[in-house]
Amino acid sequence: MAQWLELEEPLRTREPAPQWKAFLELGFRPLYLLGCLWAALSVALWVYAPQWIAGRMPGVFWHAHEMLWAFVATIAVGFLFTAGSNWTGRNPLQGRALGTLCLLWLVARAGFLLPGPQAFAVAALCETAFFCWAALALGRAIQVARSRRNYGLPLLLAGLGVADALYLWSIWQGDYGALMQRFNAGLLCMAVIALLIARRVIPFFAMRAVSGLQIPMHTASGQWQLGAGVVAIACLLAGWWPGLAAGLAVAGLIALWQVLAWKPQAVRRVPLLWILYLGHAALGAGLLVAGAHAAGWVLRPAWPVHVIGAGGFALLIIGMCTRTSMGHLGLPLRTDRSMVAAYVLVIAAAVLRLAALLPTALSLAALHASAAAWVLAFALYLWRFAPLLVRPRADRQA
Repeated sequence: MAQWLELEEPLRTREPAPQWKAFLELGFRPLYLLGCLWAALSVALWVYAPQWIAGRMPGVFWHAHEMLWAFVATIAVGFLFTAGSNWTGRNPLQGRALGTLCLLWLVARAGFLLPGPQAFAVAALCETAFFCWAALALGRAIQVARSRRNYGLPLLLAGLGVADALYLWSIWQGDYGALMQRFNAGLLCMAVIALLIARRVIPFFAMRAVSGLQIPMHTASGQWQLGAGVVAIACLLAGWWPGLAAGLAVAGLIALWQVLAWKPQAVRRVPLLWILYLGHAALGAGLLVAGAHAAGWVLRPAWPVHVIGAGGFALLIIGMCTRTSMGHLGLPLRTDRSMVAAYVLVIAAAVLRLAALLPTALSLAALHASAAAWVLAFALYLWRFAPLLVRPRADRQA
């Protein structure tokens, strides 16, 4: 068991003072910090202090919006900015521009909590500007570098932003009939982005970490998966449920097949990898559940949303945030106790959240336990990495 965890405490050296220049040099630094902080705070508000959610968005719609766009999509923007600088040789956004982008995000978070239409309008404009600017910055870097294999990413990010703007417009108009379609469109855009990212980086991370491991990159299956995801989004917008169910099922089955082809038995003792494998598998399973819902076999929409979100997205995020933070901060790629504990807590939070959907006497207790595990998981990430995200890389310190 001890060998399976491969725990090693980080070496403590004299740390330099926090620097704005370091903090704003790459997108992952401020956006991982803000996204993970909000993941913990927003769930704590939603479960333990809902009376503080006083904005124009009713509670459950606020929770759904903040989880998808303020947490998951924000982490995705941070990752894409950072990976995009590697893929293209150009940093999409840094320095004051990146700081201004984060300020837009912060104003949006405050505005959605405050009462009154003016606060909501300012928040909606800031959030729309956040995603428009992020998509344009990423697209500019990709276009200048002529990185053709990445042309679809800024379009998907723009689609995620458009779905967000339409969701907020539905709230403003009081059109709750269109709300779920627009939320689901954003959820599927985010799922396609997550599948694209995971399919590229998980095999790369695995082959670097496990000596002698050779696994396929699945470029062809990834293209089929992308096509199935785009078809599913188009069918959702057109209201054609059989096509939606088929597209989701194909994308989900391909994801599960990819995990099996990546030789999961080879990474069972490497926490940095098995958490990503689990996340990709959970995302695939979530897409299958979503397909079953579209086909009328699963009646409650909360099931696909939480399998995809609390299972797939959350596991991938806690894994990616630790792995990419260590890589870009110049740290050894080995987990310590806090990281493994965070992984276990996110898994527990996902299982308990799904258990809370069951109509039992323990549903409320499961919900509260899930929220506690979730908050603690992201608090552990922040405790471990926040002091490093605001400082220069460890391997650049004099």
